[in-house]
Amino acid sequence: MQLARLDQTDDFLIAPDPSAPRLTRALDGFDQDGARTTISVVEERPLTIFLNSQEIVTAMTIGDYPEYLALGFLKNQGMLKADDRITGVDYDEDLETVVVRTASRTTYEEKVRKKTRTSGCAVGTVFGDMMEGLEGVTLPATALRTSWLYALAARINRTPSLYLEAGAIHGTVLCQADRPLVYMEDVGRHNAVDKIAGWMLRHEVPADDKILYTTGRLTSEMVIKTAMMGIPALASRSGFTAWGVEIAREVGLTLIGRMRGRRFVCLSGEERLIRDADPAEVEEEDRKHRRKSADE
Repeated sequence: MQLARLDQTDDFLIAPDPSAPRLTRALDGFDQDGARTTISVVEERPLTIFLNSQEIVTAMTIGDYPEYLALGFLKNQGMLKADDRITGVDYDEDLETVVVRTASRTTYEEKVRKKTRTSGCAVGTVFGDMMEGLEGVTLPATALRTSWLYALAARINRTPSLYLEAGAIHGTVLCQADRPLVYMEDVGRHNAVDKIAGWMLRHEVPADDKILYTTGRLTSEMVIKTAMMGIPALASRSGFTAWGVEIAREVGLTLIGRMRGRRFVCLSGEERLIRDADPAEVEEEDRKHRRKSADE
């Protein structure tokens, strides 16, 4: 591994673009000493997702890759099945809407109409359906080398990102072996992983040899989405929730958290791990390379 190249993104298929003007806004304020200061603040805008003629949800997002977000959300919520043929994905920037069209009516359109929506959206109403979607899920027994985990953590933490530019954002990275492939960010970690799911669906990318890395907590939602995508391993710098661990163990997902420097904890799927790296030889994470916002 060449440390000099850890902050380069040339070999990513999709990488963060911290300089994209539509994603942040410069705002004036005052610091603790009363001095005037200007900082970059992440934008947040609504995106309404339709499945054919049925409005499904309005999500708050930073606004990039709306088509991938819509596809991934519908896929991860179990609203799009493997045999549903997608005929179009239409994004209207002015109306801030995405319409996903299928060749025939899906089984979820009428179901959503009949549900009592939670907090004005359908997200809370379909969680039970997501759990039902896990029935029969079998994740591949793909080996996971600890050398890959260390290499990925070092690379991702040094990658220029919107988080490092402005903070207040989560990142999720689709990886293969020790290479990060697609790095998505958003105000919600669920949005970031849905964008990756949508990218995989649109480009028919197989999941059996992939690893998902997230900067956020390993919650039940993150575990369910990863399993629904067919990815056998989920890793994070952050910690776990008990229900997230319980679900991971039920579906056979390798779940690794608290990844910092040479340390990590595996609470599910340890049988996939090949410990081919000596932790004592891994560089400890110093303050300079810790994941932090631009102002910390």
